[in-house]
Formats: sequence, structure tokens, C-alpha cells
Amino acid sequence: MTAEVSDGSRTEARPATTAWAYHLDGFVPVAEATVPVTTQGLHYGTGVFEGIRAHVVPGRPELAVFRLRDHLERFTRSCRLLRIDLPHDVDELMALVVELLSRNGSASDTYIRPLAYKYRLLPGTRPGVSLRGNSDALSVIAFALGDYSPTAGIRCSISSWTRPTGRSLPVRAKATGAYLNNALAVDEARAAGYDDAILLNERGGVAEASTANVFVVRGEELLTPPPDADILEGITRDTVRVLAAELGFGYAERPLQPADLLVADEVFLTGTGLGVTPVVEIAGRGVGDGEPGPVTTGLRRRYHDLVRGSDDRHEHWITRVRVP
Repeated sequence: MTAEVSDGSRTEARPATTAWAYHLDGFVPVAEATVPVTTQGLHYGTGVFEGIRAHVVPGRPELAVFRLRDHLERFTRSCRLLRIDLPHDVDELMALVVELLSRNGSASDTYIRPLAYKYRLLPGTRPGVSLRGNSDALSVIAFALGDYSPTAGIRCSISSWTRPTGRSLPVRAKATGAYLNNALAVDEARAAGYDDAILLNERGGVAEASTANVFVVRGEELLTPPPDADILEGITRDTVRVLAAELGFGYAERPLQPADLLVADEVFLTGTGLGVTPVVEIAGRGVGDGEPGPVTTGLRRRYHDLVRGSDDRHEHWITRVRVP
């Protein structure tokens, strides 16, 4: 769902935000959830975030939030890397998200974005790049977001931009400043007519896509780069690991080269936003027969049902929130 916003000369589609946000120390109308231009995280990218999905449960007045605890545990780990002191523990953050969804009463699939960042210079601190001498802030927003993963699959380039090494940036954290790399890669890809970009690491191996992990299918075995390939260890990636075992597919983490993508039977991406998305073309070459393959299609269908709370075997991954 999007809102059409016009400035008199053009019309822009933006995500339709909900009525309430959590900002600084309480719930406020979204329009009041603002920060000053002096916000340190805005200047230096010193912030961390999470992307969390809540899906409408068919036939029931509730949202199913998928792996909320896992997302918020990763969020707190990211905060520690940037010396951000959260005012809440994981249980309190979970309760905060539930209340936000309840207040907004959304009857649509929803995307939840917690954001923690360096806020203001503390008294006596001189301006400059630093993780110390700043106060910390927390904001959480939510907006309606349906399934934007095309069933027919997407086309990917192999980016000329290199995924940063963990020696340069905390690549296992969702740090705001680090996503400039992702933005440059996906901008390059779309300018060339592709949907997304696959980035290589410093060693020339496959790392990940702009906001998703990469999987290769060989026969009935799933292969994905290991953590030391400078990837973010995605929660959807871990979910696919579990589903692969249930569906009888093999699963292995091993270094992959660009050629492994080009000769694969199937390639797919995983992420909170994309879910399980087939890749049907890479760098101008069709993947397999150029159509979503049976392994990807089966995983995609299984994941779709799982995140909507229809699988009792994984009820522990679901946080249910009643909405009007």
C-alpha cells in the first residue's frame, strides 16, 4: 500500500505509514516523530536498524509477527557494536512492538522498523566523529507493505561494488551507514535494467545481494556463502535452513564463486522483505531454464504459509497480535 504525495510538479509513491510511532520515550503520532538536523546518526551513519514483518492471518483478526525475538536479539547485538545503550531489554522491546501494532490496528501486511541511533552531543563534547559523548535514541515505525517479491522471479547483475570486509565495517550488524554500499550497488543494477545486484567480497567470492542472502541449488542441495564471506547472517536465511531439512533438501554453507551462480540449477534470494525470491537471470545469462525452479517454488510456498501462522510446528516463531 502506498500514498500518493504531490509537490505540485510530480507525484511520488511513498509507503503508507500508520498513525502511531514509538519515538524517544513514548508513543506519538507519526507526524511528530521527528529529529533535529543536528542528530549525530544523520551526520555519520551511526545507527542500527531491523526489518521485521507482520502478516495478516487469513480469516482471523490478527497479525503474525515472524521471529520477533530473533530480530530484536540481533538488533541489541548491533547496538552493542556501536555503543548504543538501549533503554529496553528484548522482552520490553517485544512488548513495545506489540503495543505499536495494536495501537495502529492495521489490517494489512505490515513492515516494522526499529531504529537506534546516536542523537545529541553530551555537554562538554566537541563536535566530531565518535561513538562516545553522544546520547542514544530509539524510534520504531510501522507501515503497510504487501508482498513485493515477483512470482516470476527477478534479474540480477554482478555488482562492480565490493561488499565491505568485516575488518572495515561491522558487516554482521545492520548498521545504517554501511548501507551506502548496498544503495550504490542496487542503483548501478537498476540503471543497467536489472532488479537487484549480487555483491562479491574482497576475495572475489559471492557475498550477498543488496538486502538479501544468496542461495544456489544443485540438484536437491542448497548452497549458501558462510558467515566469513562477509555476509549478514539473515534470519530468513536461517529459516530456509530449517525448512530445507523438513522438505528433504540438503543444506551446506561453503564459499561460492560467480561461476557457481551461472551454472546453478536454481538461484534464489532470502530476506525479510523479499521472503524467498527466485532469480531467473544473472549478468545477462538465464539461470537454469530461465524460470523459477521446483526447489525454490516449494520453499517459497512453504515460507509463505509459515510466516502467516499456519504451521503449528513453528508456532514459537510467531508473535500473534490482535487487531480490529
